[in-house]
Amino acid sequence: MEERNKKKELTPEQHYVTQEEGTEPAFSGKYTYTETKGSYACVVCGETLFGSETKFDSGTGWPSFWEPANKSSVETQLDDSLGMERTEVHCMKCKAHLGHVFPDGPNPTGLRYCINSVSLDLEAEEEE
Repeated sequence: MEERNKKKELTPEQHYVTQEEGTEPAFSGKYTYTETKGSYACVVCGETLFGSETKFDSGTGWPSFWEPANKSSVETQLDDSLGMERTEVHCMKCKAHLGHVFPDGPNPTGLRYCINSVSLDLEAEEEE
């Protein structure tokens, strides 16, 4: 993949996932069970991708969301690697690989954006 403008230096695992389209091991990510309110941004460029209000426990081992923060925050493309057809999710701004989206999520969208924790930075809401 082409080298992208980076907000900060990526760890080897962040680089592998976001730049080489890798996947972190299931149940290993720091945001898998997080219930902190806030927004999830791209670890590469800082673009806001998902909000905590759309996060849910899918039981799959990765943070899951039923909708992106806005329609222009992520883009999708067909991924037919590994002998199966999936839909890959990228940051719209910097094209970093985030994970995949599946049609088995909850209402209201029926979608499950299954996202690697290492591709995200949680920006927690300040408590009042």
